[in-house]
Amino acid sequence: MAELVGPRVYSCCTCRNHVCLHDDIISKAFQGRNGRAFLFSHAMNVVVGAKEDRHLMTGLHTVADIYCNDCREVLGWKYVRAYEETQKYKEGKFIFEKSKIVKENW
Repeated sequence: MAELVGPRVYSCCTCRNHVCLHDDIISKAFQGRNGRAFLFSHAMNVVVGAKEDRHLMTGLHTVADIYCNDCREVLGWKYVRAYEETQKYKEGKFIFEKSKIVKENW
């Protein structure tokens, strides 16, 4: 009989709260504030902060920082609006900084 294995999850580096699923990764080729970052289609157990316009490597975007809903660690940001047509695919998606998340159930 096959062993049941749970979903591959990423957790907050500080408190181990589950914040995103490996299956929701869109790209690992992003740059965060502190190094490499991943683009995810969904997030869970996070709080979305206030919206602000930020000049990023790919132009002007409206973003909102995302925080772990347990310990309030800043984990990355949510793309609210992209001003350039080629960047619209990011809207509603989440950046998680690689240094802020850890693998669980792998």
